[in-house]
Amino acid sequence: MAGNDWINSYLEAILDVGPGIDASKSSKSSLLLRERGRFSPTRYFVEEVITGFDETDLHRSWVKASSTRSPQERNTRMENMCWRIWNLARTKKQIEGEEAQRMAKRRLERERGRREATADMSEDLSEGEKGDVVSDISAHGDSTRGRLPRISSVDVMNTLSNVFKERKIYIVLISLHGLIRGENMELGRDSDTGGQVKYVVELARALGMMPGVYRVDLLTRQVSASDVDWSYGEPTEMLTPFGNEGYIHEMGESSGSYIVRIPFGPRDKYVPKELLWPHIPEFVDGALNHIIQMSKVLGEQIGSGEPVWPIAIHGHYADAGDSAALLSGALNVPMIFTGHSLGRDKLEQLLKQGRQSREEINSLYKIMRRIEAEELSIDASEVIITSTRQEIDEQWSLYDGFDVKLERKLRARIKRNVSCYGRFMPRMVVIPPGMEFHHIVPHDGDIDGETDGSEDTPASPDPPIWSEIMRFFSNPRKPMILALARPDPKKNITTLVKAFGECKPLRELANLTLIMGNREGIDEMSSTNASVLLSILKLIDKYDLYGQVAYPKHHKQSDVPDIYRLAAKTKGVFINPAFIEPFGLTLIEAAAHGLPMVATKNGGPVDIHRVLDNGLLVDPHNQQDIANALLKLVADKQLWARCRQNGLKNIHLFSWPEHCKTYLSRIASCKPRQPQWKRNDDGFENSESDSPGDSLRDIQDISLNLRLSMDGDKNEGSANLDKALDLDENASMKSKLENAVFSWSKGGRDSQKAVSSEKTDQSAGLNRFPALRRRKHIFVIAVDSDSISDILEVIKMVFEAAGEEKSSGSVGFILSTSMTISEISSLLISGGLNATEFDAFICNSGGELYYLSPNSEDMLSPSGLPFVVDLDYHQHIEYRWGGEGLRKTLVRWAVDKKGENEEQIVTQDEERSTKYCYAFKVENPSLIPHVKELRKQMRIQALRCHVLYCQNGSKLHVIPVLASRSQALRYMLKVIRVPLHTMGSGSVEYGSLCRRRW
Repeated sequence: MAGNDWINSYLEAILDVGPGIDASKSSKSSLLLRERGRFSPTRYFVEEVITGFDETDLHRSWVKASSTRSPQERNTRMENMCWRIWNLARTKKQIEGEEAQRMAKRRLERERGRREATADMSEDLSEGEKGDVVSDISAHGDSTRGRLPRISSVDVMNTLSNVFKERKIYIVLISLHGLIRGENMELGRDSDTGGQVKYVVELARALGMMPGVYRVDLLTRQVSASDVDWSYGEPTEMLTPFGNEGYIHEMGESSGSYIVRIPFGPRDKYVPKELLWPHIPEFVDGALNHIIQMSKVLGEQIGSGEPVWPIAIHGHYADAGDSAALLSGALNVPMIFTGHSLGRDKLEQLLKQGRQSREEINSLYKIMRRIEAEELSIDASEVIITSTRQEIDEQWSLYDGFDVKLERKLRARIKRNVSCYGRFMPRMVVIPPGMEFHHIVPHDGDIDGETDGSEDTPASPDPPIWSEIMRFFSNPRKPMILALARPDPKKNITTLVKAFGECKPLRELANLTLIMGNREGIDEMSSTNASVLLSILKLIDKYDLYGQVAYPKHHKQSDVPDIYRLAAKTKGVFINPAFIEPFGLTLIEAAAHGLPMVATKNGGPVDIHRVLDNGLLVDPHNQQDIANALLKLVADKQLWARCRQNGLKNIHLFSWPEHCKTYLSRIASCKPRQPQWKRNDDGFENSESDSPGDSLRDIQDISLNLRLSMDGDKNEGSANLDKALDLDENASMKSKLENAVFSWSKGGRDSQKAVSSEKTDQSAGLNRFPALRRRKHIFVIAVDSDSISDILEVIKMVFEAAGEEKSSGSVGFILSTSMTISEISSLLISGGLNATEFDAFICNSGGELYYLSPNSEDMLSPSGLPFVVDLDYHQHIEYRWGGEGLRKTLVRWAVDKKGENEEQIVTQDEERSTKYCYAFKVENPSLIPHVKELRKQMRIQALRCHVLYCQNGSKLHVIPVLASRSQALRYMLKVIRVPLHTMGSGSVEYGSLCRRRW
């Protein structure tokens, strides 16, 4: 348990209690003896606690106890600590037992799902093909042996460049949290502004310099808070390219890269990522407006008047993945995802620590919302980019939506051109993060004063950080072993110091430099970091390493390259001894400066070593292994020179140009998709300015920009609306409507909505949507109830509130519901309403979209209503729709789902099922499983769909993964060119579900 050297003193103190605790001391002691038998605090502490806990709270108690002068009081306190340890260990074992049961159940579910999926897909294979013929096929493409698969062929890259050069592509990246700007990034300012911020900014900058990439937009949140710099409130920021003009010219034509900040969430407050989840729909609407405006602008510049849509939308982290999935569905363009830090992996780590329950973790980190966003990203992504194979095998394998074995089978069937029965898994691709090396010039020579001057870089004084480090050493000319990591137990710095201290030959040959962040005083550090640092200082004293170990208190980010240079000049070695390292960017930085490496064999360094071949891998738990590797590299100058040369020779494989080449080749492999709506008239154009900045305006509520929320409890909502309408009989229609909407919307976010939006396109041209185009305001009445009378009551109330404007024709209505078009027809007839009072219907929970036909002779809807179905919308949502394979699986699930008395809980509703909406009746609502259960089972079998209960839980609908009533509304409003930023207080919500016990 690295970082807890206080345990030694604690054991000495606990010995004062004696080999056991007298049962007569207290009732607590008696209970302890009854439950544990004859209790030895020392033995119990060593065997049960020391191997599993790093409790700073216990440390504080020990400090107080050990400082007590009275032996009797001291022993009493130590006895109390034994009790705390015992309870803590018991709680930990209980949590571990629950997690073990949960993991066992999960494994069984995955195995069953895999078997069922394999059985479904084996129906059309011969006996020979049903065997394990794909065992030699990597789950991720090429063989894992050898170097990382990279695009290195000149011919392939020339072809790729020519293809993209002709296309002049547009790429959209999304990274929502943290503070993002192109220069002077405040890395480390908080937990949200870290390595991901640097990565996405440099990726956007590098992509903008690639041949054929015309524009790159990095979308993030606009922050205009008083506690952050004003630059984060700027709507746009152009990213200056790397290097010099010659380098830019070599990369080809490019219009550059931009940071585009979309206003969403609290306007005057910088909030952590955990609090951004409720505001994601607002970001999606703003981003959708920007992308559509930008596509028009690019179409005028390079698309011969046709919009230039993004070739891909790339989400970074879970929140951006959720947003990218919705944007990908709204625009019908491919999605790419990079998780950076995965929620399930973090959840597993926190649970292993035993300090918090699952509920406490979820409350603090919103971890379940994050995991669901990552599952949705798996559902919607064409490609998922990872840094290492370890991330695929050990982190992504924790998710319901990804299974290595099933992915192999699916890929083998695709290669044979055999049907996968609607099953799909995204392509997992390993692309290590890139680095910019143009400013790095490796220097030869040694520490004896050799200058580095040249024509381009004249000799200059040594950097100040050199003297700050070398003042620690009695012999600064010895090779430097460099470790650069924060004082965290996971970084395993204490084991490194022990290895150095206990290896006399290594101490004689080398110095050790520990760059452990910045600190003012140990007391001001976090308890965990302070504990690690104190342990290191004690080890330095124990092994008498004064004059051989440097641990400066301060360094700047700009000093890091100089620190690498100093270590290289002394012919030193860089070491990363972490217990597990997700990637290891510092290893690449060190190699670029000519430093050989010694690194942990757990995680990303394995892939880096496979490519660079510039050092040795070690077991981080074996300090002798660490010492031997360091001694070997320091003592063997030929090995050192060979590792240095290999690193410098192969480091370009981790450059940004190389990263972008591989990245673009993966994008090119995606099946091209783009919006399917047709532009068959001149009236389609919007009269507003096409400036990209227009999509970023913070539009204030105007006219009747209102939002009606009605999915909550219908009785409460009805009472609220009645009360609001009766508040002031003399109030204007507009005021009454505003009051009604506001009152009802307070009933819940998941209720029905009516959105009034002032339209700027007043074209009356004859086209597919003549009625909608004439409206000044549009109300969307989203009603979901199993009571026809309730639905009719809601519709009539909204009609009544619209008043005179309804009869004038300036107000239009869209009905959004889970019912079929035939059920809507019967509903309206029973209520004495005319169907032509509505301009459009969103049916089957977003599975179908109907418009009022401009030709009265068109009777294309199944109900005989004068409405036409939007076939373009079907092409929009059929992406990854499982079709018949999904239907068979759902029917099998419904048959297997029975109650205690073998009664059927769910039955298929063939009458209400359509091509893009499979309907089921809920026979026994009291036994219905949570919607997450069915969603999980479908994901385990690689079936991508959107599952929801509707009509007060009496119906179950399964629709395409990128379909919903809110997504259908987004699609419709973009087709008729209603700007979403003019919608009143809020945005269209994704996937409204009945929030009841099911």
